[in-house]
Amino acid sequence: MRRLRHIALAALAISGVLAAPAAAHPLGNFSENHLTRVSVSADRLSLHYILDQAEIPTFQERGRPPAQVLAAKRAAVARGLSATLDGRPLALTAAPGGTITFPRGQGGLHTTRVELDLSAPLTSLGTVVVHDGTFPGRVGWKAVVVGPGRGTAVRSTVPQGDPTGGLRAYPKSLLSSPQDVRDGRFAARAGSGTVSAPQARGVGAPTTHERSGDPFTRVFDDAAAGRGAFILLLLIAFGWGALHAVSPGHGKTMVAAYLVGTRGTSRDALALGLTVTVTHTIGVFALGLVTLALSAYILPEQLYPWLNLASGLLVVGVGGAVLRSRLRQRRGARVAHVHHDHDHGDHHHHEHEHEHDHSHGSGIGHDHGTGHHSHDVPERLTGRSLLAMGVSAGLIPCPSALVVLLAAIAQHQVGLGLVLIIAFSAGLAATLTGLGIAVVHAGRLTARVDTSGRVFAVLPSLSAALILCVGLALTLQALPKL
Repeated sequence: MRRLRHIALAALAISGVLAAPAAAHPLGNFSENHLTRVSVSADRLSLHYILDQAEIPTFQERGRPPAQVLAAKRAAVARGLSATLDGRPLALTAAPGGTITFPRGQGGLHTTRVELDLSAPLTSLGTVVVHDGTFPGRVGWKAVVVGPGRGTAVRSTVPQGDPTGGLRAYPKSLLSSPQDVRDGRFAARAGSGTVSAPQARGVGAPTTHERSGDPFTRVFDDAAAGRGAFILLLLIAFGWGALHAVSPGHGKTMVAAYLVGTRGTSRDALALGLTVTVTHTIGVFALGLVTLALSAYILPEQLYPWLNLASGLLVVGVGGAVLRSRLRQRRGARVAHVHHDHDHGDHHHHEHEHEHDHSHGSGIGHDHGTGHHSHDVPERLTGRSLLAMGVSAGLIPCPSALVVLLAAIAQHQVGLGLVLIIAFSAGLAATLTGLGIAVVHAGRLTARVDTSGRVFAVLPSLSAALILCVGLALTLQALPKL
C-alpha cells in the first residue's frame, strides 16, 4: 500500500533532481558570448573580437542609440582585452568603426552582435600571450582561436578551428559545458604563414542556432500578433507549463508530489499546486524587477544559484523534520509493544495466547509473522511543510517565462504577458497536483500486496531519508555556482 509507493516515488524524485537541466535557449537568455580570433604576423598582432549578447542583457540596454551601445562595447573590450610579447605589455588599439546589429531573438526581443578589430605593432617575434577579460562574471561561451599570419610560423595553445562559425551556431554536444577559454599563448618565429594548434572541440558536430526560439515564447509571439484563438493560446501555454514541470532538472516537483502522496490528501495536493502557481508567478515578476531596476547592482543570472540553494535547503528542512517524526513514531511503537507484551505475559498469559492466536489467524490488528500491533499510520502534512515544499517547487522562475514578461513590457502588453505566465505556472502546478493525487490514490492498486515483512516496516523512515538526500543533492549542486 503506502509503503510500496515510497521507494518508487523517492527514486523518481532523485532521478529528476540529478538530471541535468535542459535550457530552452542553447546558452541561456542571460548569456554574453564572446570570441577572439588571433593572428600573429611578422610586424603586427591582429585581434578580431566578436560579441553575441542574448535577449535579457540586450533588453537592459533598451532605449539607447546603437552608436552609444557600440561605443560602450568598444570601451569594455578595450579595457578587457590585453596582450604581451615575452612578458612586455603591448599597446592594443581599436580600429575605427566596428559593426553592431540586433538579430531577432525569442519573444520578439532582440539580441546584440558586435564585431571589432584591434591590433598592436610588433618589433620582434617571440611568445605572445592574449587575455580576454571582457564581461567578467557573465555566463556564456568564451573562446580564443588562432589564424595564420603573414611571414610567421606559430605554435598555439588554442585551436585554429571555430565550431561556432563566429558565434552564429553552437555544438549541441557542448551546450551543457560551453567553452570557457580566455587565454591563448602563441610562440611565433619567422615562417610562411603556418599554424600548429590543437584540434577544436565540436568541429563538425551538429549545431544549434541560438535564435531558434522557445515554445512558450512563440505562444506569446502569436498572441501579441493576433494569430490564433486566444483561448487556444492559453491552453497551449498551460500545456507547455505542464511539460516544463516534468523536464529534467525539476526533481523538486517530483519530491513535492511524493510528499503529498505518501502523507497527504487530494486537498493537500491541490493546496500545493496553488502554492506553486503563486510562488512561480511572483518569482518571475520579482526577477523581472531585478532585471529592470537593479541590474546595476546585481546580475539576474546570479540569483539563480541562490534560488537553487534556497530550494534545496527547504527540502532538507522538510526531509529532516519528516525523518525525525517517523523515527520518534517508530521508537514510540517499540515502547508500546514492550509494555503490551510485558503486561500480557505477567497477568494474562494463557488468555493473551488464545486471543493472539485468534487475531493472528484472522489477520486483524497485528502484523503477520510478528504478533505486534501495526503502528504505521503516516502523519498528516503540516501547513508549514506544505508551504515549504510548494515554495521550493515554484521558487526558481523559468527563464522562458521571464523572457515573455520582458517581451510583454517591451511591446506594452504587460496584461497579455501576465495572463500567459499565470497559465504557464498553472500548467506547472497541474502536473505537480496530478502526480500528488495519483500517488494519494495509488494504494488502491497495491491493496492486495503483502507488506508485513521487516523490510517494509522501515520504508517510511527510509523514504524520509531519501527526501533529505534529495534536498542535500540540490544544495550541493547549487553551492559551486554561488
